[in-house]
Amino acid sequence: MEIKYEYILCRYGELVLKGKNRRDFINALLRNTKAALADFKDLSYEARHDGLYIHLNGEDFFKIKPLLEKVFGFVHFSGAIACDLDIEKIAKTALYLAQNAKAKTFKVVAKRQDKRFSLNSDAINRQVAGVILRNTDLKVDVHDPDLKLYITILSDRAYIMDEKIPGAQGFPVGINGRALCFLSGGIDSPISAYLTMKKGLRVEFIHFASMPYTSKQALDKVKELAKILSVYEEEAILHIVPFTDLQLAIYEHADESYAITIMRRMMYRIGDRLAKKRHITLITNGESVGQVASQTIESLSVISSVASSLVIRPLAMMDKSEIMVLARKIGTYDTSILPYDDCCTIFEPKNPVTKPKLDKCEYYESKFDYETLIEDCLNKIETIKITNKEKDDDIF
Repeated sequence: MEIKYEYILCRYGELVLKGKNRRDFINALLRNTKAALADFKDLSYEARHDGLYIHLNGEDFFKIKPLLEKVFGFVHFSGAIACDLDIEKIAKTALYLAQNAKAKTFKVVAKRQDKRFSLNSDAINRQVAGVILRNTDLKVDVHDPDLKLYITILSDRAYIMDEKIPGAQGFPVGINGRALCFLSGGIDSPISAYLTMKKGLRVEFIHFASMPYTSKQALDKVKELAKILSVYEEEAILHIVPFTDLQLAIYEHADESYAITIMRRMMYRIGDRLAKKRHITLITNGESVGQVASQTIESLSVISSVASSLVIRPLAMMDKSEIMVLARKIGTYDTSILPYDDCCTIFEPKNPVTKPKLDKCEYYESKFDYETLIEDCLNKIETIKITNKEKDDDIF
C-alpha cells in the first residue's frame, strides 16, 4: 500500500550558517523550489526558520520526489503526515507508517521544537514505540533499524515522517551570482557546471565548435548535456562559438607543441570578453591539475593569464575516478562518453608542451592577427536557450 503523505518537510543545508542574509537565501530557495515544482499546481508553501513546509493538497509525493532531489539548498527532505498535538493521535499516525513499511525493526526519534508540549522527547519515543510493539510484529533496534520514525513537535501540530531523503545540499542557484562555464562535451566540464551551480551560481555555457572538423553529433551531445544540467536552474543558456578559422590560424603559425596552449589562451580571451558583455564576473571550467598536458600548474597559469575575470576550477584537486562517480550520479556520464570529438581532441598534438613559457606563447601569437579572428568569433556566436522540457531550443 502506497503511503498518503500530506506534507513535505525540507530542511535547509549550508544556508543555516547564514546570519543577516539568511532571509535572502530562504527566499531564493523558495523561488527555485516553486519553479522546479511548477507543474504541480495545488502545492502550497510555508518557509519557516527551520525548513520549507510544502502542503501537498492531494498532489503525489512520489512524482515530486525526483524533482526535489535536484533543488540545491536542502540537506534532506521527508514525506510527512501532520496531526494534532495529542500523544494518542501522534502514536496512531506513527503506527500507520510502521504498518505500511517493509521493515522488521524500528526506532522512534522525537524532537520537541516547542518545549511546551507536555511530554519530553524520551517519553514520546517510549509511548509511540509501545503502541507499535503492541500492534505489529516489528522489534525495536536503536542502533541499526530498518525503519526510523521521526516525530517533530511544533507549536501548532506534530509531523511524523518515516524517511530522510538526501537533498542536493549547497546553496540556492542564483543567490551568489552568475558564472560562464566552458562546456566541451567531455566528462569533466558538466561536473564543473554542476558544482558551480551547487555553490549558488547560475551558469551560462560556452562551447567552441570547429565545423566541419567537429560533427553535428558532437554539438548535439553538448546540447544534450546542457539539457540534463538545465534541470538544476530551469533553463540553460548555451553560447556556441564558431572556432574553426581561429583554430586553423593557430596551427598554421604556432609550433605544434604550443598549439593547445595557445588555443586555450584564445578560448579564455573569448570567454573573458563574452563574460564582460553578459555582466558575468566568474569563469569556471573542467580543468583538473595534472590530468592532461595543458593542465599542469605551469600550463594553467600561462593559459588563464589572458583573462581578467576571476577563474575558478571546481575540479582542480579531484581525481578522475571521483569525477566519474559524480557524472554517473547526475546522469551526464553516458552522454559525455559518446564517441564524438570536440575541437580539443580533434586537433590534439602528439607532443604538447607541459611547461610552456609565456614569452614563447606571445611570440607565436604575434605572428598572426588573432584579435580580428577573436572579434569575428564573438560577432558570430549563436546563443540558444535549452530546457529540460520537451520543446525546441530557442535562439535569441
